[in-house]
Amino acid sequence: MKKLLVVSLAGLLLLSLCTSVLAADKIKIGFLVKQPDEPWFQDEWKYAQQAADELGFELIKIGATDGEKVLAGIDNLAAQQAQGFVICTPDVKLGPAIVAKAQAAGLKVMSVDDRFVGPDGNPMEEVHHMGISAFNIGKAVGQALVDEAAARGWDLKEVGFLRMSYDQLPTIKERTDGATEVLVGAGLPEANIFDSPMKVLDIEASMNAANITLTKHPDVKLWVVAGGNDSSAIGAVRALEGQKVPLENAIAVGINGTEAVAEFEKPEPTALIGSILLAAKQHGYGTAENMFKWIKDGVEPEKAIWTAGQLITRENYKEVMGLN
Repeated sequence: MKKLLVVSLAGLLLLSLCTSVLAADKIKIGFLVKQPDEPWFQDEWKYAQQAADELGFELIKIGATDGEKVLAGIDNLAAQQAQGFVICTPDVKLGPAIVAKAQAAGLKVMSVDDRFVGPDGNPMEEVHHMGISAFNIGKAVGQALVDEAAARGWDLKEVGFLRMSYDQLPTIKERTDGATEVLVGAGLPEANIFDSPMKVLDIEASMNAANITLTKHPDVKLWVVAGGNDSSAIGAVRALEGQKVPLENAIAVGINGTEAVAEFEKPEPTALIGSILLAAKQHGYGTAENMFKWIKDGVEPEKAIWTAGQLITRENYKEVMGLN
């Protein structure tokens, strides 16, 4: 009887040790985003979770809307014995603090969407990053605006450009700069660029900023709109509607694609004629997969990976997005 008890206890101890080892060996990866309620980041999380399910690691999702929550999130990951994390930071200037915190906790780190900026104001190229070729995305927006204006027979010298700006975020500034370059290159006078600074990147802030500009320039009858995301363009469209600008006198193109779908699904068209659809799957699944391989196999990702976008419209969005 004693021998059976000893064997049973030994077996239980061995099982407990095996379970502990398996738990310790479980790869855990954090995914921190700055705006967890935004559709873009919801999609990134969705695709990162898909990677976790397929590759067999645990994904820890953390909403990090400010610097305090970012640092607390990293502490949380360390406490859960995670090995690395992907982050879209709420402030790119937090980069040095994030890297220092990650190194102290022994965590690998990769930025997504918004690249860390160092104390000298330059990108932290030593940190692995997946981002959007922001300037080229902006140029695609500008070209879509130019093409639609030409199709309507507009003279760009008579057109006002509602530039929905958020220059404190380099990624957004690069997008609006790209759109501006194409419009000016096509003949839009620089005097017709009406900068409309936004306080935050949402529809309400865009609508408020656009209303200020529109009120100041009642003489402008034709408008094109570009900003850093769909919300920036949609908010401006709502302002144009509120100011009774006719639908045929306004052209807006967004970036992201996710929020544009709701506009395209409306029974009647709005001034938002298109959006540059970004690769949320690559940014979610791809970064999570890269982090997993880095942790598991020691395969270090490229230092910088840049993704592109595709113009979607009311006519083609279902086909492009697989919504048929």
